Amino acid sequence: MSDIINPTAGGNAPRSAGKELTGQAGADAAPETRGRTTIADSVVEKIAGMAAREVPGIHSLGSGMSRTLGAVTDKVPGGRPNVSRGVKVEVGERQAAVDLDVVVEYGVPIADLAAEVRTSVITAVERMTGLEVVEVNIAVDDVHLPDEEDDEEDGGRVQ
Repeated sequence: MSDIINPTAGGNAPRSAGKELTGQAGADAAPETRGRTTIADSVVEKIAGMAAREVPGIHSLGSGMSRTLGAVTDKVPGGRPNVSRGVKVEVGERQAAVDLDVVVEYGVPIADLAAEVRTSVITAVERMTGLEVVEVNIAVDDVHLPDEEDDEEDGGRVQ
């Protein structure tokens, strides 16, 4: 008897030595199926923070205490502004949820501003990360009046 199998005669095809690549592996597989990508919460926080700050009518992000502490730490030599201040996110494998604490400029319609912020944040996060943004919750913590001093300005009396 022969050890040769004839595939045309209804026999089994000969197996090659080693593992056979089937399914999602191999040269024909799409790149997104060849590994896992994880995105840290801090990455999504920065993207969402930048997107929210770009909307006209947003004065700043963060609650009162975090803005105060942030203003102090921003003035430390060598320190950089924290773009994720006032932003909290939950990131899953395919979805993200964003919570924002904002201060709005006086005179800006808050409902319209919130819609613009949601659109900006959702667009930026989904475009840059590929995650689906399931919700963007916005808490308006304060209204910045035109005659108020900014937290970021030097409030000292002596120049």
